[in-house]
Amino acid sequence: MSGNETGVVNDAIVARASLDHAHRNVEPRPPPSVSGHSNDAKQFNVDVESVGERSTCVVERETYPQPTEGESRTLRKVADAIPSTAYLLCFVEFAERASYYGAKAVFSNFMQFPLPEGGNGAGAPAKGTQDTAGALGKGLQFSNAFVLLFLFLAYIIPIGGGWIADTKLGRFKTIALGVLICGVSHIIEIFGAIPSVLQAGNGIAPFLISLFLLALGAGLFKPNVIPTVLDQYRHQKSYVKELPSGERLVVDPESTIQRIMLIFYAFINIGAFFVLATTYAEKYIGFWLAFPLPGIIYFSLPALLWYLQNKLVKYPPDGSTLNNVWKITTIALKHNQGTFWKKGFWESAKPSVLAEKGVTAFNQKPISWTDKDVEDVRRTLAACAIFLYFPIYVLNDGGVGSVSASQASTLTINGAPNYLLGNFNPLTIIIFVPILSHIIYPTLRRFGITFGRISRITFGFSLATLSGAIGAIIQYYIYKTSPCGHYATTCDTVSPISVWVQIPIFVLAATPECFCNVTAYELAYARSPPGMKSLVVSLFLASSALSYALGEVLSPVTKDPYLVWIWAGPAIALAVQTVVFWVRYRHMNEDEFMTHEEPAVVEGGEKGSGDGVVVKGEKEL
Repeated sequence: MSGNETGVVNDAIVARASLDHAHRNVEPRPPPSVSGHSNDAKQFNVDVESVGERSTCVVERETYPQPTEGESRTLRKVADAIPSTAYLLCFVEFAERASYYGAKAVFSNFMQFPLPEGGNGAGAPAKGTQDTAGALGKGLQFSNAFVLLFLFLAYIIPIGGGWIADTKLGRFKTIALGVLICGVSHIIEIFGAIPSVLQAGNGIAPFLISLFLLALGAGLFKPNVIPTVLDQYRHQKSYVKELPSGERLVVDPESTIQRIMLIFYAFINIGAFFVLATTYAEKYIGFWLAFPLPGIIYFSLPALLWYLQNKLVKYPPDGSTLNNVWKITTIALKHNQGTFWKKGFWESAKPSVLAEKGVTAFNQKPISWTDKDVEDVRRTLAACAIFLYFPIYVLNDGGVGSVSASQASTLTINGAPNYLLGNFNPLTIIIFVPILSHIIYPTLRRFGITFGRISRITFGFSLATLSGAIGAIIQYYIYKTSPCGHYATTCDTVSPISVWVQIPIFVLAATPECFCNVTAYELAYARSPPGMKSLVVSLFLASSALSYALGEVLSPVTKDPYLVWIWAGPAIALAVQTVVFWVRYRHMNEDEFMTHEEPAVVEGGEKGSGDGVVVKGEKEL
């Protein structure tokens, strides 16, 4: 028996064992390759390119029987078990985001305010004062401009990071490169915050270098970790499972991916909670401690990635997918005279349609794509069109740039850092995610209530509108009660209003993220082919970059006495946009979540686990 045939038989044995365990609601025992030992992995290696689709299709159908139309309509839908490697990757995201948010949280104060008079010389103010920590003393506009520039770069560079991963390096290697660059950034940042450097007025150069390096590293890391997490779950098709009680269920990939992304998003925000440590460090100790704290947690990443490198499902880079996108789009534009809004625009690029017209070549070469490739491009670009509605939404997620922190500095803080209330954003998400994942969504599915992907985004947009409106109301009353009236930001004294009135801003900005951002990540992954997933995720991240670019445009007027409109303007725009979005895209609530081809046998590991798997030559999963 050949090595490939042995691999198919072994996979079939594992698959049948998985089915038996699934019917008893017990996790199947993983094959030897899960352990990560190289000898075991070699024993179970299967080259996907040399395995026939017929054999793998039989294994898949026998192991995971697909529901009939009636079963899909009547049986309860549940999420599948989540692979352990997905949880470990969520911890990778936690460590990266903890260091990223922890450092970013003190950027604004570090740039805006000078070293406080009577302070300790390291950036911390004197105890018992209402002063804010600071170092460079460049003012609100300088601070706001560079915070927005940093955010813009951190969300536009991912386009390059996604392209490199999909076409050149692969996702895991690109993640590792991003981790290396961010590590260098943290080291430079730490040395630039030494008290003697700040007191000599030499802190700006190392700080700006570290800021740009951090944006570059994050841009390589961020677009690739999300698809890598979701790659660990191997199912694209629903299947029927029977509980010990006799109840038959439909295990639903969409519900599973939704749960994975909710957990992933919760880990992001657990990491964001690290802001507490850095904001208190700057307030009471100084920046020499506020910047090393994120670095300490960040330096756990290399060891964790080394541990995971042989345990993950990994896709090789595939430049052919992007080449096909270019060819399909070009020929569709050509056959529609550039009218991309024309009905049936993408149909004209399908090989079956072109063949009827006698067209069998593109640029004097045989057509290399299929009808399904054209459909994948259509679905992918439809998702990207949805992302264009996110920039206005992001402007309402806590305000433009650092305006929420600046607003807090004009309120009575009684010893609390002006960034403290920002922690209610991640706290809200951490509390709300398990409620959504384990109570609200399962209850809706149990009663057959569809809360579709467009409905979720629309609901999130509506909540974010309220957040911006409340920010405008608070700013109005700050101007009304401040001793300096409409020039409260530069006033030596603060408004008597307590800083705690900002809580609704952050709670109402956080809750929509569970509906909008999580759903957008799901769409980016589900509606794109394997060779484009990182790039499409990066395009969603780029929508935030557009938002920060808008914030940069608003930077000259992000000052007194215009701050009420800096809050109210985006809220009004989002309210109008939400109506347009719902009318334009509500039909996508019911369309197919994922398209798929027949599954391929994977190299090593068990279907569904993804442990120790390197995918070779798969067109689609």
